[in-house]
Amino acid sequence: MTEPTPATGQARVHPDRTGPDRTGPDRTGPDRTGPDRTGPDRPGLGGYPVNLLVAGRRCVVVGGGRIATRKVEGLLDAGAQVHVVAAQLGDELAALRDQGRITAAERAFVPSDLDEAWLAVAATDDPATNGAVYEAGEARRVWVNAADDPEHCSFTLMSVVRQGDLVVTIGTGGRSPALAAYLKDRLAQELGPEWGVLLDLLSEAREDLRAGGRSSETADWRRALDSGMLDLIRAGRVAEAKELLEACLSSSSD
Repeated sequence: MTEPTPATGQARVHPDRTGPDRTGPDRTGPDRTGPDRTGPDRPGLGGYPVNLLVAGRRCVVVGGGRIATRKVEGLLDAGAQVHVVAAQLGDELAALRDQGRITAAERAFVPSDLDEAWLAVAATDDPATNGAVYEAGEARRVWVNAADDPEHCSFTLMSVVRQGDLVVTIGTGGRSPALAAYLKDRLAQELGPEWGVLLDLLSEAREDLRAGGRSSETADWRRALDSGMLDLIRAGRVAEAKELLEACLSSSSD
């Protein structure tokens, strides 16, 4: 089930994780198995983009190498409670464990590792292990991503460009991570730190409008964005950009 969060409008995902069917193969509900579920087999079915709010949620990463480390770092940045399962932890993951930032089990993956998990990432180069993680996730209704193995994914990860709270994602449905990475690099060159500052100004102006009893939905934001604010911010003239924004919004309400 998805519902918009009041503050951001982003989709908060609430899989049904109650009842005895969470950990057993005799679960009821839609059949999520079959080769036609993945992007490469159904190129016209691109998936449903969401922003998963995993803060405080248990997320499991299977694998101990470089790719697993990158996935762990991303989940930690999102506030997740990360548990790693790997026969051997790389130095960076071992350091995170020793710092108490993650928990870890140095052994082979077993299906019960996904008990109580909200999502899982298989970051191994072993298709059999990836498949085992995927099947365990399907049985427990846990979303699973397998790095560079779309046949064992119930969700795919997007390339992300961030500037403050501004987030732009690029996805290819798992069909070409290389293209997603290329576009990410191109966008990163265009979206400099000034865009994060612009977002801060727009957010502040929106709150001011609402506090004053005015609707932020009827304000002429497009006119404000086309007014040259970004150039002022790039030149370090943030105060002038704020004044210009206020003037544009004030005149649009007249």
